[in-house]
Amino acid sequence: MGYQVFDTTLRDGAQREGISYSVADKLAVAAMLDELGVGFIEGGWPGAMPKDTEFFKRARKELELRHAVLVAFGATRKAGVPVESDPQILALLDAETPAVCLVAKSDIRHVERALRTTPEENLAMVRDSVAFFVSRGRRVFLDCEHFFDGYRFDPQYTASVAAAALESGAERVVMCDTNGGMLPSRITAAVTELMARLGVDGERLGIHCQNDTACAVANTVAAVEAGVTHFQCTANGYGERPGNADLFAVLGNLELKLGLSVLPPGCLEQMVRVSHAIAEIANIAPDTHQAYVGSAAFAHKAGLHASAIKVDPALYNHVDPTAVGNDMRILITEMAGRASVELKSRELGLDLAGRPEALAGVTERVKQLEAEGWSFEAADASFELLVRAELGEVDRPFSLESYRVLVEHREDGAVVSEATVKVHVGDQRVIATAEGNGPVNALDEALRAALVQHYPALSGFELADFKVRILEGSHGTGAVTRVLVETADHGGRDWTTVGVHENVVEASWHALVDALCYGLAQGMRMSG
Repeated sequence: MGYQVFDTTLRDGAQREGISYSVADKLAVAAMLDELGVGFIEGGWPGAMPKDTEFFKRARKELELRHAVLVAFGATRKAGVPVESDPQILALLDAETPAVCLVAKSDIRHVERALRTTPEENLAMVRDSVAFFVSRGRRVFLDCEHFFDGYRFDPQYTASVAAAALESGAERVVMCDTNGGMLPSRITAAVTELMARLGVDGERLGIHCQNDTACAVANTVAAVEAGVTHFQCTANGYGERPGNADLFAVLGNLELKLGLSVLPPGCLEQMVRVSHAIAEIANIAPDTHQAYVGSAAFAHKAGLHASAIKVDPALYNHVDPTAVGNDMRILITEMAGRASVELKSRELGLDLAGRPEALAGVTERVKQLEAEGWSFEAADASFELLVRAELGEVDRPFSLESYRVLVEHREDGAVVSEATVKVHVGDQRVIATAEGNGPVNALDEALRAALVQHYPALSGFELADFKVRILEGSHGTGAVTRVLVETADHGGRDWTTVGVHENVVEASWHALVDALCYGLAQGMRMSG
């Protein structure tokens, strides 16, 4: 049975609040979706949106698709307008795509109240539009808008819209849960009834689900299990309101749970890369807890989980993470037991299996620090330094004598921060002063200035991100503060460190020192 993976990220997904793709963005997303191996890419609505018209024009010259067929989206002809002279129909034809997807009203209430036409004319609009494109060599899909709501209200009329499209040559009729209000059991019932009513099998039907009940993925899978072979999704579930069925969750479920071959061989493991790349283009932070592709999708925190994973990773992973291009992670928190610490250390290249005293020491130290507000689950670099310190492998490149930070608010409104650090490097005492746009930036600059003559590699380090959080249960200006610092170097590496203190500058100092120590140590290990 041939399955059709129909992606509508560039059309329906672009309706998500906050997304505005440029034409260049759309071309880049289309190329990634093709690499993933989807069968169809719905690129937009030519004629209705100038940007989409330009996209299809450029796509003809710039896109070299290996797997996907490009699809232009539009509506059936207008009521009372001959199909050959409907501007919107002609704009679809001008897009020169091998396939078109037409949307039609399939709920009698929408036909009469929104279109303000007769049931008969709506059916004629479907027949005329489908036949027009079929006669011109296009593959035609028909989206039955509000299918499930319409089918529950008047199943005979809604089924007649689907029948009209199929009789006129449509390759697939797509049942759309436009309002997103359906549940899997209702999807299954409607699909089964429609196939019996029309005397067709799932090779002629498709499914398109919105996520207003948080069931879009489940509804899509239910439709496929009921026999549907064409399913429409968006990358990361982007779309209007709560969004659409998440392409990656649907693919993972169909391939790995149902054993269906819906993508070309070897493409499923591209999911994480494509998901994150599209999120970056959309300027939306990747969802860390997204099924299959999120960074936390295979992250384990409880010590009980880690104990079982130590025996067999499959005991707590529902699939092999590498099947979708992901990795298993062990999180180090106050919930961590010895198994968690051992597995996490192994992940970082440190073997504590034969060092029971060190393992016990690290575990106890983690629990103590976590109780004080430290968090290592997002700060692998600080955790690695902690383990190496317990193993006696950390040689601090300097020691602190003192630091001082001044913040000056000047008469002209300018705010200037100045930091002075006094450190010892070997037998030398070094003093350095620097200004910054804030106290932490000034402290970072001063510390680097003090050390760079001894450690030139520091010139390639830069503060990439800085996060501050007031810990739960502490309030006011004396609250305990946790700081996360992300550092990057010119070689493309990045690492995160953590610091905790009642004073935000001191918390930042701890994180900054760890960041520099880790970066220097890693650099020496790589060069050695």
